[in-house]
Amino acid sequence: MNTSAIHPRLIKTTRVILFKSLILVLVACQSQQPAPVLAGSADTAIFRYNNRHHPVHDASGMVASQVAAASRVGAEILASGGNAVDASVAVGFALAVQLPRAGNIGGGGFMLAYIAAEKKTIAIDYREVAPPRATRDMFLDANGDVDPRLSKFGHLASGVPGTVAGLALAHEKYGSLPWKTLLQPAIRMARDGIVVSHDLSVILASRQEALCANDATCAYFYKSDGETYKPGDRLVQSDLANTLQQIADEGKDAFYTGEIADRNRRGHGSARWD
Repeated sequence: MNTSAIHPRLIKTTRVILFKSLILVLVACQSQQPAPVLAGSADTAIFRYNNRHHPVHDASGMVASQVAAASRVGAEILASGGNAVDASVAVGFALAVQLPRAGNIGGGGFMLAYIAAEKKTIAIDYREVAPPRATRDMFLDANGDVDPRLSKFGHLASGVPGTVAGLALAHEKYGSLPWKTLLQPAIRMARDGIVVSHDLSVILASRQEALCANDATCAYFYKSDGETYKPGDRLVQSDLANTLQQIADEGKDAFYTGEIADRNRRGHGSARWD
């Protein structure tokens, strides 16, 4: 379920696009119902106020992500004078802490944004790419047959991450606040710890056998006695905090060519990130 935080600094054009998208979803879901007109709006929304689910409204804008704490980070960035891209970058790094299974800096993604000053829509593709030393036969076993485990688990299954480069590019071209400012909330979350949600607790418990096949991963996501984190426990991610601090201080190059990259190369024999 998406969770939203609202603040009136999001640019009007972005608000309109998000709102019209919401209207399209509602039309698809409830096309048989009468369409009351929203007060003060030229748009017609198809929903009833006695429905269980209502759209969320705001005069200027909102931030939505899978985790409420990350959404609040985006709203705080808007409150401090940042634009929609600044908020997106900050939320992206916050999700690396709050949503490790999907929001991490070891992966990639896409960004689609409408740039009001230029009156154009831009798309940034920062999905992972195969490392230069990847080969056609790297997922074959000794008999030349495909081994699905090699493409799903371990270092060979990893691509070169694009998240840090993509968010840095978006900030460089369209952001307004200092780069360090956008990473501080995520650094603070990782260093102070996050409250483990029921969702995260269940995911870690269900994946323990696979994750604990690697000693470092097991020590990172599980307690010293092997117990899983329960809802309400605090998960501190000191290593991630240090990594994010280096990225904040030195930019994306810290991740791809500096000490962080060197540590990844030592553990990932097939990667050469330059």
